[in-house]
Amino acid sequence: MNIIQALILGMVQGLTEFLPISSSAHLVIVPELLGVESSLAFDTLLHVGTLIAVISYFRSDVIAMIKAFFSSLADIPRGRFKEEIRNDQFKRLAWLILVGTIPAGLMGILLKDFFESLFSSVSAVGFFLLITGFILWGVERMPRGEKKTKEISFTNSLIVGIAQGCAIAPGISRSGATIATSLYLGFDREMAARFSFLLSIPAILGAALIQLKDLTAGFDISTGSFVGGLISAMIFSYLAIKFLMGYIKKHSLVIFAYYCWTVGIITLILTVVL
Repeated sequence: MNIIQALILGMVQGLTEFLPISSSAHLVIVPELLGVESSLAFDTLLHVGTLIAVISYFRSDVIAMIKAFFSSLADIPRGRFKEEIRNDQFKRLAWLILVGTIPAGLMGILLKDFFESLFSSVSAVGFFLLITGFILWGVERMPRGEKKTKEISFTNSLIVGIAQGCAIAPGISRSGATIATSLYLGFDREMAARFSFLLSIPAILGAALIQLKDLTAGFDISTGSFVGGLISAMIFSYLAIKFLMGYIKKHSLVIFAYYCWTVGIITLILTVVL
């Protein structure tokens, strides 16, 4: 893999991780088109780049949530935990994210072999891209919700977490599934995107930590390609987050449904023809 190919893959990972069009699908399809063989080490590095970007963009929220989480633990012996969780938005948000992370973690562990088998099937990627398109298209035909942090229940968080777990399958967009599920549950549009992106932090961090050992075994790729891919993923992830946070307030996600349908159909056709 040369540095140009690494930059392209970093760009693809950065844009598709947070735009609702499935990064896993594109990291199966694009290397095939480029004629390169990626590695777990390189994929892990790209995920680290997206993690840095999302933490950087939401750094004030992340810092406030970490402080609020530890503060809420101190509320337990004082008997003020439930009251504080109800009234403090960052304490509530921290626990909502924690609860929402559980389903994906369990599904990743229990269904690991099943999900990994899907990554070897390009036709499965095409099929799941079509599913992502229908999810985005369908949710935009529902009334808009107004739920902010204080109105989000822990059951809501669990349901969004299950959607995130399903998105381990290549072609099911993580951001698409979580944003669409949040909108279905009545979240405010901006809140749906914000919750999705914050929920991605422990998910991406967990995946990167699990694959961390692969970084030490993956330096068959040049250092320049590694660094280029990392920086590219960071930059384009940040731009994708910034774009979608502004876009979703006033615009429909249907354009992304059309994109997923187009890529999914082309992928399925090519698997038959080739």
